[in-house]
Amino acid sequence: MKRRNRYDIYMDTLETIRRKGVSPITRISYGANLPVDRAKIVVQFLSNRGLVKEEEYGSTRGFRITARGGEFLAALRTVKMYIDDEDLEE
Repeated sequence: MKRRNRYDIYMDTLETIRRKGVSPITRISYGANLPVDRAKIVVQFLSNRGLVKEEEYGSTRGFRITARGGEFLAALRTVKMYIDDEDLEE
């Protein structure tokens, strides 16, 4: 099995948040297939760059993707498409 690089992890994390809506850290960690402690680090990184935003819903805190995060996710998908095509040619 091929290891994921950091951009694959960012993409999986953003995709999970986009798909699930406002999500607590445990749901993000399950969806992105990361331990909770690493998911917290990744989400904090994305939050510091304005790609996700922390919100409260009810008594729970969760994260949602921002418009900038959606643009970043689309850009990551585009780059990944070109990289994967290049890997097939080798």
